[in-house]
Amino acid sequence: MFTGIVEEMGTVRRVLPGARAGKITIGASKVLGGTQIGDSIAVNGVCLTVVEMGADSFVADVMPETLSKSGLGQLKTGDKVNLERAMAADGRFGGHIVSGHIDGTGRIAEMRPDQNAVRVRISAPAGILALIVEKGSIAIDGISLTVASVSATDFQVSLIPHTGEETTLLKKRAGDIVNLENDVVGKYVQKLLGSALGKPAEQAPLQEASSGMTVEFLQKYGF
Repeated sequence: MFTGIVEEMGTVRRVLPGARAGKITIGASKVLGGTQIGDSIAVNGVCLTVVEMGADSFVADVMPETLSKSGLGQLKTGDKVNLERAMAADGRFGGHIVSGHIDGTGRIAEMRPDQNAVRVRISAPAGILALIVEKGSIAIDGISLTVASVSATDFQVSLIPHTGEETTLLKKRAGDIVNLENDVVGKYVQKLLGSALGKPAEQAPLQEASSGMTVEFLQKYGF
C-alpha cells in the first residue's frame, strides 16, 4: 500500500521493451534506502516489484496488464518519474490509501496559474469520472491530490508550489497522458451498490445508485 506522498523524482535510465512487456531501469537515491529485491516501489503511481538493484538504481519488470492500463509504455530514457516506497507499518499516513493499481489514464487538458497555485484540468474516461467526487482524493501519476471540481468530461486539481517542485505533474504539458487511480473506498461502495441493484459494478454509477438511497437501504447492507 502507498499513500500518494512522492518521496523523490527518479530518472529513467533504460527501457527494454518486449512485444507486450519489458523491463525498466530507474535511477534513484532515497527510495533505495532499506529496499530489497522483491519490494514494491510505485513508479508514477504504478506498483512495480524490484527485481535488480544497483548502487543508484533499480530494475523492475513491466507486464502487459500494466502497459495496457498505464502510461509507462510511453516512458523514454531521461524522463522523470515519481517514486514512493510501500508504506511501512509504523509510517505516517500523509495522503490517502493508494494501491498502486492504475484504473486507467487521463490527458492533461489545461494548466493555469491560480494565485499561489496551479490549476490542472484533466480529461478522463466516464468510468473513472463516475468515481471522482469534489473534495475527494485521487492519485495522479502517484501523487495524492484533492479534487477541486469534476464535470461530465474532466476534473480539476490544484497544486501548491511545494507539490509542483517535488513531483513531475507541472513538468508535463497539455496533451500529456497521466496515470489515474480512483479512491479505493469509492470502488467498494460502487461494487456494493451495484450488487444491491442487481447490476455489475461498472453499470451502477454512484449517481444512479443514490436515487434509491434510504435509511432502510443502508441498514439492510450493514451501514
